[in-house]
Amino acid sequence: MEIKKVGVLGCGLMGSGIAQVAATAGLNVTVLETEQRFLDKGFRGVEKSLAKFAEKGTLKEKPEAVRARLNGTLKPDDLADSDVVIEAIIENIDAKREMFTKLDGIVKKEAIFATNTSSISVTEVMAATKRPERFIGLHFFNPVPLMKLVEVIRTIASSDDVIETAVEFGRRLGKVPVRTSDKTGFIVNRLLVPYLLDAIRAYEEGVGSISDIDEAMKLGCGYPMGPFTLLDFVGLDTTYYITNVMFEDFKEKRFASPPLLKRMVMAGWYGRKSGKGFYDYSDPGKPVAMKLV
Repeated sequence: MEIKKVGVLGCGLMGSGIAQVAATAGLNVTVLETEQRFLDKGFRGVEKSLAKFAEKGTLKEKPEAVRARLNGTLKPDDLADSDVVIEAIIENIDAKREMFTKLDGIVKKEAIFATNTSSISVTEVMAATKRPERFIGLHFFNPVPLMKLVEVIRTIASSDDVIETAVEFGRRLGKVPVRTSDKTGFIVNRLLVPYLLDAIRAYEEGVGSISDIDEAMKLGCGYPMGPFTLLDFVGLDTTYYITNVMFEDFKEKRFASPPLLKRMVMAGWYGRKSGKGFYDYSDPGKPVAMKLV
């Protein structure tokens, strides 16, 4: 099956990024949102991103040509002839299932459905549809236009043909696809989350300061950013949600949220997006490490 038309659910940070890379790859993209203002905001971000790529000379055509392949809609029926529909809405199982249930009766039967979830069971979302063999996970990473990886997630019901089509689709988008199964956290978060939580515990136990732990992991392990900088970038609320899902599945301490992470989320300190996390972003160009213990 050749994918020519792409449907994207949600025009937030992830949805708009997925739409951008698909349109850049020459595909026609329709993005579904609940309100026009969300589409407008998302597409403004895409336009700024395309302009930056054009300035660097890494865009093969004019930004206007890519933008012309992007369409926004508030009507689910406009996704009816999509070859693949990729969901990138709020990380809530009920919202995802409701969306796919609605679209299952609208989008052509041969289309592939994919969820961009980072933690929720793909199988649990899939169960809301009548196309289990054509339902997969496609987990992109933020920021989508820059990050090369996409995890292609197989459920016990996914067909081999659909998985191979998804892998080729990922390559067409300029990504490096890796195959994985529907196990909580998939590959990246299964390994990354315990590392991030251990960094918080190390700080709670007085092993080192926030900035020293960050520097140690950057210079000692060659990581592009330390664990606390990464936590603030991903969002502490997002990380906290993922830890709850993973702990519920595995019941292992290494997946349990440290007390400090929970307190910070309860206080509304989510990291960069809220202006305060493990660092204070009052001056975004010069974040200052917080003293939290």
